[in-house]
Amino acid sequence: MKKLIIILLLTLSFGAYANEEIELQSAKINNSDKDSIQRGAKHFVTYCLGCHSAKHIRYLRIAIDVNADPQKVLSDIAPEGASIYDQLHSAMNKHDAEKWFGTQPPDLSLVARSRGADWLYSYLKSYYVDTTKPLGVNNLIFKDTAMPNPLWQLQGEQHAEQRKTIYGEYTKLVINKPGTLTENEFDLFVNDLVNFLVYVGEPVQLERQRLGKYVIFFLLLFLVIAYLLKKEYWQDIH
Repeated sequence: MKKLIIILLLTLSFGAYANEEIELQSAKINNSDKDSIQRGAKHFVTYCLGCHSAKHIRYLRIAIDVNADPQKVLSDIAPEGASIYDQLHSAMNKHDAEKWFGTQPPDLSLVARSRGADWLYSYLKSYYVDTTKPLGVNNLIFKDTAMPNPLWQLQGEQHAEQRKTIYGEYTKLVINKPGTLTENEFDLFVNDLVNFLVYVGEPVQLERQRLGKYVIFFLLLFLVIAYLLKKEYWQDIH
């Protein structure tokens, strides 16, 4: 029995090592940074809305949450012809999406909650040129992704190089052809976009955290009262 347990533990440990994921880069998420959310909303509409929707948020809600004038949101963020009451719907229909990509691109309203901010941040920065793929690109974080790189003009052309260390081989992404943004500017760009997607996943996050303090205080106060009542009710029972 002991040998069987040891074999099972070793098998699980080797399996975990074999499936070890690439270390993710850290996104600097701050939902109280309203300027970042506005910039991220603009980036999303410009570079993502052509294929992906975010139908759980409306332009009016964005304007209210970032304390912006609704007309300014329409002129600076929303596509031409959009209403302030519109959801962030993609212009691509299902038929065209399936024809071009083989499947309809997913709605991104909850992608930050399902994948995580660091995963999104790393994913958007990890595209590299791969001529063996139909779209000419691949992704270090999400191998064989069906999505083309929407930010290649900003980031530039990135190539994957295999490098060796005393600990083994690893893949290094190197920009061979610079884009229109510097590395720091591109990092800020992607961070703003991810910050917006985190906000879309839970627009009431800041309000929830503010109210949570009062809820915890109430529960602690109620705990004291409940304990005193318990002592009062049971003091004559032996």
